[in-house]
Amino acid sequence: MIHFLPMALPRVILVAFAGAQGLDVFGPAEAFAAVARAIGTPAYDVVLAASRAGTLRATSGIALGACALGRLRPRPSDTVIVVGGDAPAIRAAVHDAALVGWIARAAPRVRRIGSVCSGAFVLANAGVLDGRRAATHWAACDELARYRPAVAVDRDAIFVRDGCVWTSAGVTTGIDMALAMIEEDHDRRVADTVAARLVLYARRPGFQSQFSDALVAQRAASDPLGPLVAWARANLRGPLDVERLARRAGLSVRTLHRRCVEELGTTPRRLVAQLRVEQARTLLQTTRLGTKTVAARCGFGSAPGMARAFADELGLTPRDYRLLVAGRG
Repeated sequence: MIHFLPMALPRVILVAFAGAQGLDVFGPAEAFAAVARAIGTPAYDVVLAASRAGTLRATSGIALGACALGRLRPRPSDTVIVVGGDAPAIRAAVHDAALVGWIARAAPRVRRIGSVCSGAFVLANAGVLDGRRAATHWAACDELARYRPAVAVDRDAIFVRDGCVWTSAGVTTGIDMALAMIEEDHDRRVADTVAARLVLYARRPGFQSQFSDALVAQRAASDPLGPLVAWARANLRGPLDVERLARRAGLSVRTLHRRCVEELGTTPRRLVAQLRVEQARTLLQTTRLGTKTVAARCGFGSAPGMARAFADELGLTPRDYRLLVAGRG
């Protein structure tokens, strides 16, 4: 009798380091692990690895046990994802020769390689992103563009796939990227089942703007931009020119522009456009209102004006957006 050895499961290797962002690790890990529950059979072997074996402390202080990258030989079926972390941790990871060297060797051998948030800097230093489009956290886009000019940084997308290289934006977008990978490996039904198990409000396509994450990231209640964004969102129907916003914030027009760029990575004018698109997306997804009515409620003035804003922010029309989200319901 011939005995066949069981085939090894596809591995998901999460590459981490001291000071890694815990959600960058656990978000994708739980998404891939949940596939087994969705299909009733083991689907992935999820591995946490670092340049040296041992215990790592995440940004939250939680201890993570990692195996040594050097003991893992890259396989053609592997998915490798470099997680993000706080600034000192990323600087150390970028200069970790063992870690970066392993990534550079693995990239041409594995099925796909990617990053979450600031993990993109590690991929960039390994040369993986040269000549490719890539995403990272909205607050680090300019820095990544300066650090590696050969990378085409996408400042809007929450995740980007360029061939076998995947990159995602800030923190929770690693889950969105993992779900897209799961859909590619299995099908949309499985990915949607996993999303439901994780109690996600909605699966976000890669082109969706990071902007909502930027709004959540307001740092201090005393910061004028926090109340200003809330006021603008509540008054989208009316005129929201830059001068009016500056008066509301108690800032000069010039100072408001500088603060918006520094704090939100956008200008006041585009801030308003993004808020309007954000509200219009919600109405298109949750109501049957016509596009003219949605445009009026969101302060666009006309349906063509809303269409232009959608094209600028999302790269598709309001009608196409509604069809897309309806197809994922």
